[in-house]
Amino acid sequence: MQDKGFIDQVEGKAKEVAGKVTGDAGMEAEGFVDQAVGKAKEIASDVKDVAEEIGEKIEDALTEGK
Repeated sequence: MQDKGFIDQVEGKAKEVAGKVTGDAGMEAEGFVDQAVGKAKEIASDVKDVAEEIGEKIEDALTEGK
């Protein structure tokens, strides 16, 4: 998922720059939004990874306690 988020950010930056160069405010804004979406995907993936690690640690602790 992080790869997809990174790709979204790169594509978004390309759109933003293209929009600036061509004077297309809509494309520039779309690029900015794509970058934000990509960053959100990265953050969501990081949160998911941490939650899975915590779940595994809890499971291990409960298993060891038996």
